Amino acid sequence: MRNFDGRVAVITGAASGIGLALCKAFYAQGMKLVMADIEKDALDKAVSLLSKDPDRVVGVLCDVSDADSVDNLAKAALESFGAVHLVCNNAGVVTGGPSWEQTHEQWEWVLGVNLWGVINGIRSFVPILLEQDEAHIVNTASMAGLVALPMATPYTVTKHAVVGLSESLLLELEIIGSTIGVSVLCPGWVKTSLVDAQRNKPAYVRTDTSQEVGAFTEHARDLMQTLIGNGMDPDTVAGQVVDAVSNGRFWIHTHQEMKGAISARFKRCVESENPQLALEGLVGGNI
Repeated sequence: MRNFDGRVAVITGAASGIGLALCKAFYAQGMKLVMADIEKDALDKAVSLLSKDPDRVVGVLCDVSDADSVDNLAKAALESFGAVHLVCNNAGVVTGGPSWEQTHEQWEWVLGVNLWGVINGIRSFVPILLEQDEAHIVNTASMAGLVALPMATPYTVTKHAVVGLSESLLLELEIIGSTIGVSVLCPGWVKTSLVDAQRNKPAYVRTDTSQEVGAFTEHARDLMQTLIGNGMDPDTVAGQVVDAVSNGRFWIHTHQEMKGAISARFKRCVESENPQLALEGLVGGNI
């Protein structure tokens, strides 16, 4: 996708972190923005940051885990600007602790936002993108979509699924001869509020953890908070996304130093070796 000026971008999870950085980056490229988020106050504040030209920016409350809500987002985008050329399925949440300690509701929440959010985005927007002369879709996965992240298993499950979903989508579009570009964003540690995703936890989500596991989970959360706090600036990530979209690149690896962990994981897979907890390259340079 070479031409950004005057085109329309829809970005979910737009009120903070990578989502807000993507909004700023594509706005700077001359795009019109549909900023979607589940947090009204945060969304209003984010929209106000880019309100120098209000005819170019609209905010839409959206729960990406809800199919009707994403359909309404697509309708709002068309009503506001008449077209959609770029979709960034970016909203995400995380929970911590052993997989067997995650409640059904926790699994449902994380899968709903991280995986169904992308599925809903594809279902609602790809038919619209197919009508454009050029278009692109960016799905936010994670390094956890390429290397297993213990103590965040629901998150890892969804991010692995997003990688596979994105690859399949790209191949499907090639089969039908579409020119829609697809990218999958696999960031490492980035300065976001991901660890505080519980602030948006629905009321139905129940958390049950033993005292021992709870203490371990708290330690893991503190470590992740440190890694994220020392992570890459979201604006740097957004710049990489703009470059990938412009050049039609599928893989977006934000942290080149982490590629060794990816290679090692797949080497063990090919050689039928058991998985290993190998964090070198993933945490060493951040703490």
